[in-house]
Amino acid sequence: MASPNQISVAQLNKLVGTHNAPVLIDVRNDEDFALNPQYIPTAIRCSHLDVAQLADQLKDAKVVVYCHKGLKLSEGAAAVLRTLGVKSEILKDGYLGWEAAELPAIPHKLLPPRNAAGQTVWVTRHRPKIDRIACPWLIRRFVDRNAQFLYVSASAVDAVSEKFNGVAFDVEDVFWSHRGELCTFDVMIKEFGLTTKPLNQLATIVRAADTNEPGLAAESKGLLAASLGLSRMFSDDLEQLDAGCLLYDAFYRWCRDATDETHDWPATGARPQ
Repeated sequence: MASPNQISVAQLNKLVGTHNAPVLIDVRNDEDFALNPQYIPTAIRCSHLDVAQLADQLKDAKVVVYCHKGLKLSEGAAAVLRTLGVKSEILKDGYLGWEAAELPAIPHKLLPPRNAAGQTVWVTRHRPKIDRIACPWLIRRFVDRNAQFLYVSASAVDAVSEKFNGVAFDVEDVFWSHRGELCTFDVMIKEFGLTTKPLNQLATIVRAADTNEPGLAAESKGLLAASLGLSRMFSDDLEQLDAGCLLYDAFYRWCRDATDETHDWPATGARPQ
């Protein structure tokens, strides 16, 4: 009989990338992690002995804990969190189950160092339009849900990245930037191993809007219009980012779940006489 505090790989996969995805905690021991140093998207790594220290910041969150096989470490860590008032489930079959399903995993070697608050730090030019909203959305939904984004003047990006131990993106001559016909969003999807059908479709829309190639995807005209509208609505880049993330949530769910759906009015069978 399945545990009432258990979630399947298929169920978790449906939540990953959405705005209401659970907090994921990877409690694999060092030996198991070394076998495959990758994370289920947005997971944070924590020793099973230290999860209690996270309880205060997780009080209002839904949590999924996973270990190598979904057995003793995750069972115990989730139980500890529940004693502290945190809604916690374990991932059935653990990381091995996720891996067996051939689902995306984030390589540990590509994650930037975290600051004192446990956040990865990303730096780019201020006044974003397309890529500089799309990339932070991707990072928040699939890499680090608590990532910090610093929007600064173009001339200061390199220096701020160095001084604040951050990673520059969507500027020239850095790793996370345009490559040939690919925009930075494309590059992040490829490098982070996130090449799923919905994200690939979204990437085409983003690229078409970001590089002025509307023939690549008809939806890019809508994305461009909405993005330029948001840039006029908000003078604060972080407020624009928060609003833009909702826009990308909608585009992602359309790519994932609704591309075959159409809309018309009046509804079929309800036309006026």
